[in-house]
Amino acid sequence: MRTLALDIGNTAVKAGCFEGPRLHQMQAALTAPEVLTLVQQWRPEHVIIASVAEDAALRAEELRSLVPGEILTFASSTTAIPLRNAYATPHTLGADRLAGAVGAAGLRPGQPTLIVDAGTALKVDLVTADGVYHGGSISPGLSMRFRALHAFTGRLPRLELPAADATIPLVGDSTTGSLLSGVVHGTVAEITGLIAQYQQLYPGLGVLLTGGDAAFLAARLSARIFVVPELVLLGLNRILAYHVVK
Repeated sequence: MRTLALDIGNTAVKAGCFEGPRLHQMQAALTAPEVLTLVQQWRPEHVIIASVAEDAALRAEELRSLVPGEILTFASSTTAIPLRNAYATPHTLGADRLAGAVGAAGLRPGQPTLIVDAGTALKVDLVTADGVYHGGSISPGLSMRFRALHAFTGRLPRLELPAADATIPLVGDSTTGSLLSGVVHGTVAEITGLIAQYQQLYPGLGVLLTGGDAAFLAARLSARIFVVPELVLLGLNRILAYHVVK
């Protein structure tokens, strides 16, 4: 069975083409016309769409003439999933967070797992061994921290995220160096500290890292983690299969 998972984020649209549970190809930074072209090329039987953007660039009705089967618009509060959702306010829960949790549970069934999604926001989420999603934490992502320091001060420059292999000294000897140290080392310390706290509470905890800044952070985190760039797409495809595979 051919399926297509679409993850519409705050800054980009990602697509995953699946044959059953296997990811055949993944594409990122797509425009709406490019997604339509991909649908015509891949010819999926079913499609799932998840969006955290208020004004989504692509909607289900635009695909109806191209997809013979179900087009599932994933909603965290109403769409059935193969996990128990213990989040107190499911109507406020981002679709990407819950889809990532479903993907993590599929990769590590019966094991406690922490998902670190490093994108526009830095999201940390917990799935316990009994298949329950509990929630976690949200804080600014790397680029948002750089932008905020510039926007809410009078003289601090706006910096961009450096290359993944850039060396960033702990002690910044200039304003630029101090900003880099504070944002990068501060974010790494935040993630490391959270992982340590969760590991104390949940022995055998595994950590999955995903999101646009995953590659940048992976080399700087000392904890044993697994980078899974396609985690949200895997979760979306698993949710779609939960609805269409009987």
